[in-house]
Parts: sequence; C-alpha cells; structure tokens
Amino acid sequence: MLNDAPGCGHNGLALTHKRTFIIACTNDPGAILEVDMDGKELRRWDVDDKGNKFVGGINDVVVAANGGIYATVFGPYDGPPTAVVGKILYLAPAAQKWTQVADELNYANGIGISPDQKTLYVDETVGNCILKFTIAADGSLSHRSNFVLLNLLTKNRVDSWWLGPDSMKVDSQGNLYVAQWFGGKVLKISPAGKLLHVFPIAAGYGTTNVAFGDGGKELYVTVVKDPDDPKAKGSIVKIANVE
Repeated sequence: MLNDAPGCGHNGLALTHKRTFIIACTNDPGAILEVDMDGKELRRWDVDDKGNKFVGGINDVVVAANGGIYATVFGPYDGPPTAVVGKILYLAPAAQKWTQVADELNYANGIGISPDQKTLYVDETVGNCILKFTIAADGSLSHRSNFVLLNLLTKNRVDSWWLGPDSMKVDSQGNLYVAQWFGGKVLKISPAGKLLHVFPIAAGYGTTNVAFGDGGKELYVTVVKDPDDPKAKGSIVKIANVE
C-alpha cells in the first residue's frame, strides 16, 4: 500500500519529476497530497492561493513537461448532480500554492496534456464530453472549447447522469484513452476527435482509469464490477493496445 491517509478518498495519482507522487483526495472538501516513493506525506494542500477550500473534492492530476501540475475539482457525489462547481487548479513549477485557472465545469474529472504541451484536455463527467484548452507559457488556460461529445462517438450503454468520461491518458501520438464510467469501455480518440477504437472491458462496466504498459503496447485498466455496488468491488485488467 502506497498511502492510506484517513479521510482522503484516494483518486487520481501522478508521478512528478522529483520522483514523488501527487495524490487527489476526492472526499469533499478535497485535498492534494505529495508523498515520497514510500508513501510518506511530504506536503498537503487543503486550500488554494485565495484560501478557498476544494469544495467538491479533488478528482485527478496530471504533471506537465515543465513540472507544473494540474488538478480537477469534481462536485458533490451524493445523489443526482445539483451544482456545477468543477474547476481546474494549477501548481506552477516551484510554487507553493495552487491557483484556479478554469471554473464552471460540469463535474471535472480526468485530465491530460498533448505531447507538444500546448493543449489541456479535461473530462466533464455529467456533461458527457471532453473539453480542451490552450496552455500558455505561464500555465494559464484560454480558448476553452468542446473537443468531443461521447454520445456522438459511441452509443450510451445506459441512461445515467454519471455516464460520462472518467479518467484519461494521452499517448506519445496525442491519442486520448478515455475510461467511460457506467460504460464498461475505454475509448481511443485521435487528436482530431475521431473515434479510433473501443475497448470493451468484460470485468465490469464501471471503468475508471487507464495506464500504459511498456512501450504503450498494453493498457492497464481499473474497473468496478458494478458502479451501483456501495462496496465498489473492483479489479485491474490488462488488455492489448491497438495501432
């Protein structure tokens, strides 16, 4: 076990250039942890640079090539969604505090960066879409726009508020691999927004995240067998990637 901080509700995880881990704590209000390779807590953030708590919980994190880090704020997950409180936070290289760089996201979830470091992608779970932003040299974001709507790429498995993109990864070619919560699948999407492949996940339909194996030839997928199960019994499966 890497870390078991009480009250965290561990979610997204990213390895930094300093060989430490950034952990998203999704319990509401959320927190962001930095831990060493043994899981020892080095830093903990409970508020941003304005003193605002992370209301809605921290969902996912991604590290940019320059060492800056982005994190998403999700929203209350205790029934049908009632508030749009999603945000994107940024920790600049060598900075001590997180700053808000985007808001009014409909349950911000997975987050990824294009190989050229010019585009930030972020999932809106309740919006069932992926947004994209232009990244400036200082890490700020602009030119917010829709990238894809998932229900235009693949038929909805069920009708649910939560049938949307969960976490994602971006490969060296700029393709997105998006886990679809309640969808039981992972979608491979080109930088142009074209659906390249659908990976069905037989182990369950609560697909949550993706990681690349050696050389990107394999995918490791985290999946909950039944998203409606309060115990959230899950597993990790390995599947072959496709060109």
